[in-house]
Amino acid sequence: MAEARFQVIAGGAVPEEPLAMDPWQFQAVCVEAFVASWRARGFSPVTIDNDVGLLERTLVALGRPAWEVTPGDIDRVVGDLAVKGRATSTRCEYVQIFKGFHRFLQARKSAEIEAAFGVRLVCPVDEFNASRHDGDDSPALVPPPTPERVAEFFDFMKQRIATARKYGPAARDYAMFRTLYHAGLRSEEASLLERADVHFSRGPFGKLHVRFGKGAHTSGPRPRWVPMLDGLDLVLRQRR
Repeated sequence: MAEARFQVIAGGAVPEEPLAMDPWQFQAVCVEAFVASWRARGFSPVTIDNDVGLLERTLVALGRPAWEVTPGDIDRVVGDLAVKGRATSTRCEYVQIFKGFHRFLQARKSAEIEAAFGVRLVCPVDEFNASRHDGDDSPALVPPPTPERVAEFFDFMKQRIATARKYGPAARDYAMFRTLYHAGLRSEEASLLERADVHFSRGPFGKLHVRFGKGAHTSGPRPRWVPMLDGLDLVLRQRR
């Protein structure tokens, strides 16, 4: 039998030391991949734009790459928001969006992060710094309802109008939900609309003047014009 011989080959599949990589550039790539996953799940452009802005503000406030964030960093950011008088819901949104991003890193990027930066991912959000209303139902985690589910909901609303004891409240609720759906308004924005804010003659479809749109905490409401698409003008004309 021929003598067996072994040859040592330099190098290996797993690096012995962390790879050299700029953490901020790598995090930017991870954010882009996270946003791409929202598009794959069918989130609307409006929702994506809002959540991207929220995620960017959260990461800037934390001041370090997501895989280096500690429970103390979460305490600091949430505490600063509370001192500034931000609502509980706003503080919850910061925590939720970070949790969603961190879970994405754990699922998709944990091996790369450990190889590049020598960090094993552990979420810094715990029972002590999470909001009482914090959960896994943030917009970044829960996909929107299917078109079939939306159609089923509005069929129910139409049947409710037909059988309601008082037509007015049932028709009002239907018009409000249709406005939320077609115009992309927030519930508070829609509830603050008045008859004078509906302008059927503006543009080819008519427009809503959202006078109390969401704005920065210091600058106050941010008004804007919203086109009445997909037959929303017909719904509001009938309600009028």
